[in-house]
Amino acid sequence: MTAEAHHDEVKHDYHLVDPSPWPALGAGAAFALTFGTVVFMHPDFFGSESEKTIKALGIWTFMPGVFLILLTMWMWWRDVIKEATHQGHHTPVVQIGMRYGMTLFIASEVMFFVAFFWAFFNSSLFPKLSPAVWPPEGVETLPTFGVPFMNTLILLLSGCTVTWAHHALREGNQRAMITGLGMTIVLGALFTGFQAYEYVHAAFGFSDGIYSSTFYMATGFHGFHVLIGTTFLIVCWFRARKGHFKADHHFGFEAAAWYWHFVDVVWLFLFCCVYWWGS
Repeated sequence: MTAEAHHDEVKHDYHLVDPSPWPALGAGAAFALTFGTVVFMHPDFFGSESEKTIKALGIWTFMPGVFLILLTMWMWWRDVIKEATHQGHHTPVVQIGMRYGMTLFIASEVMFFVAFFWAFFNSSLFPKLSPAVWPPEGVETLPTFGVPFMNTLILLLSGCTVTWAHHALREGNQRAMITGLGMTIVLGALFTGFQAYEYVHAAFGFSDGIYSSTFYMATGFHGFHVLIGTTFLIVCWFRARKGHFKADHHFGFEAAAWYWHFVDVVWLFLFCCVYWWGS
């Protein structure tokens, strides 16, 4: 064995990733997006400068940030797909580590929503306004068993279809897996459409008081997570059509399914606490 061959020989099951520009680019893009958003929403922070000029600066900082984040996602996912599907770096040991990572990520997302529920219950159980009632006087809440109930049924059904797709994949039924995944994506898009309709027809705006602020923060961030989850599933759908997933090697799809179930559970809490009990 030559010295070069000996050096290239893999002696462990772990994956030592190659240097990548995407973490640094993603961090810079996230900073530009956040900075642009803050500048656009708080032009008064800059004092005597023209508000129109400051808002334009915010937009011109925000838009490149969005573009660079999308570029980073595309290129980084491309590299991970190559490592997993074509280069064989995602060994069983590596997959265990990725499962731990996804579990911790979802746990951090749970705590993210705990903060919004905390704000909601702190305001609803201990109202600061007079009279101390919840919802505050003058707030016209959304009908619980209208669009919110419809969206609950949609998300529960989507949880069934993504589980069906997962079981079909494990049984080697590629056609059923693709069908179930496609149905889940359609249901996710349908949920987003109904939520947009709900926001358009709501009788209160974001800044109309503590009820509207906690409502839009909790449900709005959940809607954003639905968009992320739907994008995650769309990527998996295209990968499934290319045959990237195997019955014993499909963590990319499994992670998407975990995330989607997390989104479902959060919505159940939102429906019961905010739409039903809170109204």
